[in-house]
Amino acid sequence: MPTYIVLGNFTDQGIRGVRDSIKREDAFRRQCDKVGAKVKDVYRTMGRYDLAAVVDAPDDVTVSSLLYSTGTLGNIRTETLRAFTREETEEALSKMM
Repeated sequence: MPTYIVLGNFTDQGIRGVRDSIKREDAFRRQCDKVGAKVKDVYRTMGRYDLAAVVDAPDDVTVSSLLYSTGTLGNIRTETLRAFTREETEEALSKMM
């Protein structure tokens, strides 16, 4: 299953309700479970991003729909990276021309 790294920044609304961020994470985890995705972990971070999550999802469409739904709540803006395992990288390298 593909892995995604989701980087997030709180919106003004999100930071005002930061005390609810654990509850929002729990709701996101439940939402992922419903569509066959799995949250490996969520980290609160210092620096450019307020949080980073590692999520396994069946495909790009599934993770996109999850993040669209999350975004409509107005608490966070996300940037998503598709992460490749060592094995996937080795496969890609073997196909180089």
